[in-house]
Amino acid sequence: MRNHLALVGFMAAGKSTVGKRLARKLKVPFVDIDDVIVSEHGPISEVFYNQGEETFRQFEHDAIAHSIESESSVMALGGGAVMFEPSLKLLKKRTYRIFIKVPPEQVLGRLRRSQRVRPVLGPQPTLARIKDLYEKRMAAYAHADLTIEAGELSTPQIVDHIVEWMHKKKITL
Repeated sequence: MRNHLALVGFMAAGKSTVGKRLARKLKVPFVDIDDVIVSEHGPISEVFYNQGEETFRQFEHDAIAHSIESESSVMALGGGAVMFEPSLKLLKKRTYRIFIKVPPEQVLGRLRRSQRVRPVLGPQPTLARIKDLYEKRMAAYAHADLTIEAGELSTPQIVDHIVEWMHKKKITL
């Protein structure tokens, strides 16, 4: 049974911001998978650098699996979560995946304003690196149940699009 919404997309796409507002509107819990990992295993960059990406992806999978066992929720996933096959299989089976799509140029601007270092891009992300990684992930993102071209939309507009889609599809959490 699918009773969770999983927001997927590239880093800095606004998944956490949208997720918090969407969860409030739907009156369900919000789960930021990255926050769960940080609370259980420490800073993401340290997990990446000290234990490797594979270990991080397993921690991410465990956090997703645990969250899905609870009541309905809106989850914000890390940008690469859908690249780990066990996580993708679980998400396909148990969630409605919503791809928050923003252009790479917008991602770069957001990352440059952010205090967080993204381990897969390093401390000085470049547009070329973002485009390359985005292209590698696009096939996994594109299989979402809903894709929202979010580049020119505000957070409330994105939330409204998702709620409207849920009503059309008769999805309740």
